[in-house]
Amino acid sequence: MKKVGLKKTSNFDAFIYLLIIGNIIAMILESHVNIKNKYGDFFYRFEYISIIIFTFEYFYRIYLGYLDKKAKGISAYIFSFFGIIDFISIIPFYLTGFIKLDGRFFRILRLFRLTRIFKLGRESRALKLFIKALSSVKSELYFTLFLSILTILFSASAIYFLENEAQPEKFSSITSSLWWATVSLATVGYGDVVPITDVGKIFAGIISLVGIGVVAIPTGIISASFVEVILKDRERK
Repeated sequence: MKKVGLKKTSNFDAFIYLLIIGNIIAMILESHVNIKNKYGDFFYRFEYISIIIFTFEYFYRIYLGYLDKKAKGISAYIFSFFGIIDFISIIPFYLTGFIKLDGRFFRILRLFRLTRIFKLGRESRALKLFIKALSSVKSELYFTLFLSILTILFSASAIYFLENEAQPEKFSSITSSLWWATVSLATVGYGDVVPITDVGKIFAGIISLVGIGVVAIPTGIISASFVEVILKDRERK
């Protein structure tokens, strides 16, 4: 009986995964105006049916959690990574259906539909190991995040004082300078806002080099943790 139950669950998961892929394809196609105008009703019906199924799945997994560990099982699923993803992927539909929302907010809210793709990794061992690796270095990542924010604020303040007089329209305040500081430290450098003074250019060069380190530190921390988790997982086997 237990094997039959596992088989049924596996078949249900396979169906859910196919439905998720279908939703993502539908969302991509719906972004084309000519396709949406022609098949808009179909997309809406497909979305409606999918939400009903995803809602059933959410409560079904709560039920499985209850069968496993009663109240603790329910709590474990609801507040787990995938439990939160499951909830986020269905709640926008109900919010936009019963609450009058601004059209712009509605479009932003629909982006949560992309979170359904994460559900594809529910049984992925690699994804579970990656989540475990991130959890084991939370304090280090929090520190690098704080360091990054501090560096961005310092860079924005410095470039404001260096460039404000020469470019008052582009570096009108420290707040407006945050954009330049962020893209420079991220080593993206769109080039829409650039320093023109000699001192500003020198400072920008230094910040670009610092930005490489700011990006590399969390990358290195996550990579090292991921490798460590993989090695420990192999040792257990």
